[in-house]
Amino acid sequence: MPFCVSLCPYCDFVVYAGAAARGPNARTGAFVDVLLTEIDLRADAADATFGRARSPLRTVYLGGGTPTMLPAGAIAAILDRIRSRFGVADDAEVTIEANPGPDERGDAMTLVSSGINRLSMGAQSFDPALLRRLGRRHRASDVADAVSTARAAGIGSISLDLLYDVPGQSVAAFAASLDAALELGVDHVSAYALTIDDPDAEGLTGMTGDHLPTTAGARRWRARATRDQDDDRAADQYRLATDRLGAAGFRGYEISNWARPGHEGRHNLVYWRREPYEAVGPGAHAFDGVTRRWNAARLDSYLAALAPRDRARPALPPGGSEVVDGDVAAAEALILALRLDDGVPIEAADGDPFEPVARWGLRTGLLERVANRIRLTTTGRLLSNEVFARLV
Repeated sequence: MPFCVSLCPYCDFVVYAGAAARGPNARTGAFVDVLLTEIDLRADAADATFGRARSPLRTVYLGGGTPTMLPAGAIAAILDRIRSRFGVADDAEVTIEANPGPDERGDAMTLVSSGINRLSMGAQSFDPALLRRLGRRHRASDVADAVSTARAAGIGSISLDLLYDVPGQSVAAFAASLDAALELGVDHVSAYALTIDDPDAEGLTGMTGDHLPTTAGARRWRARATRDQDDDRAADQYRLATDRLGAAGFRGYEISNWARPGHEGRHNLVYWRREPYEAVGPGAHAFDGVTRRWNAARLDSYLAALAPRDRARPALPPGGSEVVDGDVAAAEALILALRLDDGVPIEAADGDPFEPVARWGLRTGLLERVANRIRLTTTGRLLSNEVFARLV
């Protein structure tokens, strides 16, 4: 759902803000119409491959952007179309992302009536100065209000995103945000290091790329922010999150994710376990177990393909794909599994590519053996890229 009220300078997700997102010239209505068409086309393809008796979806995730900016009726229509064309299991996890601001969070009661049972909210920080520096529009009090409203409406699982290694963010300030999240009684916390990427330099912003070009203002902000980041401070903040969340009963089931028992993000576990998933919308990625597919990020080409003006039949949007098999698939499976706290079976260290990496990691303390499995230590999580780079 590629719409936000404003664009945060660090964000690399597919986002259209300002007049495109709301007001008389908003493109949200046209987007929802063609999104429903893409759902139909993807379902037709699944029917042709697997037949209509395929298993219903175990998870649905509405991400963005800010999906809760869409009218409540649009969210309900999207979920209804998914149910009718793909099927959704009775006990499925159905998540929607939201921003905490009162004009962005949507109506919690309506979300529940549409089938939403999990909320993932971009708090990022509870520090007013840091929120301003990050370009966030909400206040710390909005997060508390949004959580309270969601609970009262019956949303049974609530997750908050927090950022660390933010320029100007002390260890004490990050600790205060962790404490504030815990005081709200949330079920899941995602803590991400502020990552400054350059999708233009990485070749991801072309006509079929899955990213949008970086604005000049965002590029200047990122250049300043990079100078103010500090690896040692970030490590202290991560260790603090590990200790404080663990003491509060949260399991660090993935490098950046902690949950109370039973509230692990089932949808994201599909990614880390390399299970198949379908995807729709600009910039969205899908995977069938062998081939990874993505839609191009640009909204104009997305709309043009699915709602052609010449009365031609709707077509799937432009994008790309890659086959992930052989040694690449084996390395990817190891990397994704090592992101999880249960790691990989000890038998995985019996041959290439993992055996030499496992010996090195166990010797340096980046890996540890727990029963019959090998996993990253806390230090290994901090230096996980050192481990992963040796697997590719």
